[in-house]
Amino acid sequence: MTVALYVLGVVLVALGIGLSIALHEIGHLVPAKAFGVRVTQYMIGFGPTIWSRRRGETEYGVKAIPLGGYIRMIGMYPPHRGDAPGTIREDSTGLVQQMAAEAKEWEAAQYDPAEQHRTFVALSVPKKLVVMLGGPVMNLLISAVLMAVLLCGLGLPAVTNEVSSVSRCVLPADAPADASCEGRQEAPALAAGIRPDDVIVSIDGTPTPTWDDVSTAIRGAGDRTVPVVVERDGERLTLHATPIVDARPVYAADGSVERAPDGSVRTEQVGFLGVSGTRDLVPRPVTEVPGAVWDAFTATGRIVVTLPVRMVDVTRAAFGSGERDADGPIGVVGVSRLAGEIVSADRPGFDLEEKLFTLVSMMSSLNMALFVFNLIPLLPLDGGHVAGALLEGVRRTWARVRGRPDPGPVDMSRMLPVTNVVALVFIAMTVLLVYADIVRPITLF
Repeated sequence: MTVALYVLGVVLVALGIGLSIALHEIGHLVPAKAFGVRVTQYMIGFGPTIWSRRRGETEYGVKAIPLGGYIRMIGMYPPHRGDAPGTIREDSTGLVQQMAAEAKEWEAAQYDPAEQHRTFVALSVPKKLVVMLGGPVMNLLISAVLMAVLLCGLGLPAVTNEVSSVSRCVLPADAPADASCEGRQEAPALAAGIRPDDVIVSIDGTPTPTWDDVSTAIRGAGDRTVPVVVERDGERLTLHATPIVDARPVYAADGSVERAPDGSVRTEQVGFLGVSGTRDLVPRPVTEVPGAVWDAFTATGRIVVTLPVRMVDVTRAAFGSGERDADGPIGVVGVSRLAGEIVSADRPGFDLEEKLFTLVSMMSSLNMALFVFNLIPLLPLDGGHVAGALLEGVRRTWARVRGRPDPGPVDMSRMLPVTNVVALVFIAMTVLLVYADIVRPITLF
């Protein structure tokens, strides 16, 4: 059963990645066709074609290597200046010029000169930007929708005001989990009659709808006897508890325990009751979605900016004894392993709802990564074409201001050597991540 669930997790994430790639390419395809560009291919994957069908002038298909996708538009590069009537064809023996010339000749052979007006290069700058940004923006929308499902549908992990456990006695803040209660003072909550599954409604007259409210009220009560209203089996009961003032851990904003430079737990003298809240998924208002999307964008951006350093860390972990950074880059194999681990996990508290939350969160993060990564201004990424279109806009505007002739579109074929180098780097990164995901995988538990 565990193996079947593991395979199910891998299949689910594979379908999610495939759908994300397909929608990314649709983000390019739809505006390109709307602007009249002839699109000859819409493909998911690279390498040999497994399946394809032609609909109108476009071939739709799936290829063998599921590591991306593409649409093929005619006329990605401007024609030779010498191809126009009355002009002299430029020629050069330079490597860059030769590569550009061969690329242009191949491009020109893919369509009839009468279709020049239907080429990508013939589009205006704004239309080029819409076509090239359509893919990344689609991933951004997917990420935002999934994040809205997480926040407003499933909810975010939080500790609620429902009691999960009641301490038997008062133990020091740094006591081990298996410490004995022999000779210890009875916990105030136990003495007051508070039970697991009770919902703490108020403390000392102050409503406690969240666990933060419960914690604040307890810590501020000192050693006074205060009324504690709980809801039990549909009824509200008023109990009386006398918290003790004790050295308790200091918690950071993220809920983690703060530690001193020597590693010891930081403590403060506050009221202590001896109850723990229940961890659950709590839905959040839709107004929090934009902030969550922005936080995810900035966090992903920091990862992308520091990617070279992080890849060095991955290399050291893969070929040395270092540990993988849980927040570092991960490949397709690693994502698949995590998905299998999530679905097949059999751990207390990690129920179906938690598994669904983790999977949806993973897909949201993946789409945000696709959005940010594709904005890098390097070919063959979408950001490279966006940079070319922006440069074209600047050149044309500057020429118009100075009263000079239109310089025409930017010749992106001259960037082919850089494009090839970038592509090789990306392939090397992909292979390294696959290897690292096999020999030194990032695990959830």
